Amino acid sequence: MNSPTLTVSARWLGAYRCDVSSGDFTIPVDEPTKYGGTNQGPQPTELLLAALSSCFALAVAHAAGKRGIELSHLGVEVTGTYDGPSFSALEIRVDVGCDDAVKDRLLEAAARVCYVSNTIRNTPALSVRAV
Repeated sequence: MNSPTLTVSARWLGAYRCDVSSGDFTIPVDEPTKYGGTNQGPQPTELLLAALSSCFALAVAHAAGKRGIELSHLGVEVTGTYDGPSFSALEIRVDVGCDDAVKDRLLEAAARVCYVSNTIRNTPALSVRAV
């Protein structure tokens, strides 16, 4: 049986700019001017952290909903520590408004279903090929 797939594409616009397309959405991606870009969109590394923070936020909301836990607020912040051409560490900080007694279990449940954190944690096979 084939596993489901998801495809996102990037189209280069010159210099360090591109548009990333996913379904009905287009996201501009660029580098800051200090790195030769035009600063017309977030950097790819920022999008990686954005994907992690937003996926984890939605996973917390999902886990809370499944358990009947009402949230008064929810904020997720991710910090990446650079080490050469990659991040050496990622930290997820979650500000969630719910009973303290359920916070740890809620975050554990979210970690189990968050595609992005699970992908980073489990390091998928990566292939690059010309087409």
